[in-house]
Amino acid sequence: MSGGARSLEPWRWLGVPMLQVMAATLLFALPIRLWGHGLPEPVFALPVAFAWAVIRPSMLAPFCVAILGFFLDLVWGGPLGLWAVCLLIAYGGALGGRAFMAGQGRAAMWGWYGVLATLAFGAGYLFVMLDVHGMPSPLSVFWQFLATVILYPFADRLIERFEDADVRFR
Repeated sequence: MSGGARSLEPWRWLGVPMLQVMAATLLFALPIRLWGHGLPEPVFALPVAFAWAVIRPSMLAPFCVAILGFFLDLVWGGPLGLWAVCLLIAYGGALGGRAFMAGQGRAAMWGWYGVLATLAFGAGYLFVMLDVHGMPSPLSVFWQFLATVILYPFADRLIERFEDADVRFR
């Protein structure tokens, strides 16, 4: 291992981030109001789904992504499976684009993350439109999207921590 990379024990690179995402989601779901506004509801699961795909292919990661998606649906009261599918779309896109992302700088990776976030939110928007036979508020979706895209440094930190841990994928 080089540069302080951690070992790839599943509980370290999958389990701990999952628990952190769940805790952050529950914290931001509390009915706290600041200056008359509620806390934003970013999709904390998207940065870890992106990072897991970039770090290495894994059999466990898609299941963890799906669990986080179902968790989001239960917390936010959405249709069961909506966020699981949206997160898996982003995860699949990141996994498919791993070869293009290899060796890219932070700005380029943030760009890739933004593209995949757009794909996930676009799919979610379309699925909700089909489910409710109406349009969700574009402004609300935009703010949630923006709050989620701003979370990229958390994905970057996770990637930096575990990227070099598995020599098979260098």
